[in-house]
Amino acid sequence: MEDKDIQIIIEELNLQESISLKSIPNLDLYMDQVITLFEDKLKHTKRYQEDKLLTKTMINNYTKDKLLMPAVKKKYTREHIILMILLYGLKQILTISDIKTLFGILIREEKVDAAKLENVYTVYLALKKEIVRQFSEEVRSVEQEVEKQLKDEKLEGEEIEREEYSEEGIKNMLLVTMFTEKANYYKRLAEKIIDQNIIKEKENNR
Repeated sequence: MEDKDIQIIIEELNLQESISLKSIPNLDLYMDQVITLFEDKLKHTKRYQEDKLLTKTMINNYTKDKLLMPAVKKKYTREHIILMILLYGLKQILTISDIKTLFGILIREEKVDAAKLENVYTVYLALKKEIVRQFSEEVRSVEQEVEKQLKDEKLEGEEIEREEYSEEGIKNMLLVTMFTEKANYYKRLAEKIIDQNIIKEKENNR
């Protein structure tokens, strides 16, 4: 089986898919209904089919950690759901402590400004469309640079003997390494913004 073209892989990720505000019910939902909503709308983000996107334990822990406001009569509002959507993406990279710091900008004394939160989410969705477009171009740029470097037929200063190496295998190894490297750069930058801007501002306002 031949390796898939990287642009085909990107298309299979369905990065452009999101939970729109229109898809979030105006009626409050029970926990099981929230979990079903996530499974229905975000299943494309799973690596393995058996992965769980959201569980009762997760929701309860988020509430205990004050990442979410307490449920209202065992039901969750649109604001709860928006926060859980954002949390789902953030927790892939950031610690729960960092996310709590971020959410602290909007959640005060277990209350959230609904209009402001929807505003943030609307902007988030618009920015995401542009980020997805840029992502595809950036991936192609990295792929082209890897191919260019490999054409020199050198690895660690020594010539690559084609019969001993899988050219595609080495390319894939380098691609994964470079994508991971870039992900680490963004992660470190996000952490620095939290530490040096958000936390610092919070401390100055005390």
